[in-house]
Amino acid sequence: MLLLISHTGYAAALDSTSLQPRVHSYASGEAGIFANAYLVDVGPGVVAIDATLSVSDSKKLRAQLDGMRKPLLAVLLTHGHPDHYNGVTNLVEGYSIPIAATKSVDGVIREWDARKESQWKPIFKEEWPTVRTFPNRTLRDGESLTYGDVRFTVHDLGPGESYADSYWTAESKHQHVAFIGDLAFNGFHSYLTDGHSSEWLTHLHQVTQKLATFQMLYPGHGAAGGIELLEAEARYLQKYRETVASVAHGKSSLTDAEKSQVVNAMSTYLPDGKLTFLISLGADPVAAELAGASGFK
Repeated sequence: MLLLISHTGYAAALDSTSLQPRVHSYASGEAGIFANAYLVDVGPGVVAIDATLSVSDSKKLRAQLDGMRKPLLAVLLTHGHPDHYNGVTNLVEGYSIPIAATKSVDGVIREWDARKESQWKPIFKEEWPTVRTFPNRTLRDGESLTYGDVRFTVHDLGPGESYADSYWTAESKHQHVAFIGDLAFNGFHSYLTDGHSSEWLTHLHQVTQKLATFQMLYPGHGAAGGIELLEAEARYLQKYRETVASVAHGKSSLTDAEKSQVVNAMSTYLPDGKLTFLISLGADPVAAELAGASGFK
């Protein structure tokens, strides 16, 4: 089965409207950090994967859901960064449904939400949701939820791009697809500020093997693709780590001038990549990680 993803963010089945799941994507603009959310048509209803960052994007995502004229059955979260869960409140308004995540993802959301608001609300202002809705159901690694004929299974990864990463597979008789969250950024510079690039690389190698036969991978930022997304992300992380190491010379932090060197090198490596501001944000955490510093957040 083939999927077509349009520039408006919709994905549709080409060969038969009876085959499930059908994946509809919503891609935020620059103001929403280009975060993706997905609405998965499973026949009797819709399952959402992640929920965007801003008030405006979450309202547009809800409007897209309403336009599908099917009930929302569940929201599944990949990890605890606000650009993936902030919009849950607007998305689920009027519904009493599972909002599911791993226990570790749920813990990160609850632990860091107030600090993230303090950090980012002054920047996003009225676009930062006043009320955020947290998971109401936690799942173990490998646990599944079934809606229609589609089985959604969560895979707990632990620290990586965030302090607790996971991805969801969606499998039916006709399709095997995966929603990989921020395990890979497709066409964007990566967020390395949480300082777990070594673990992230390990996850990428493991998941590449596990998802090798899947028909489509849907990332948290950028267009869908195959396992080449994971391979490209691994190369990016390796380049970033090598660049920081060459500039830091064993130090656990960099000067502004040294961070500029990292920005220049990574901008050359990925010249068309968006979210370039993330490059400098990750420099000190990765330097500290490479230097063996502990407790860096």
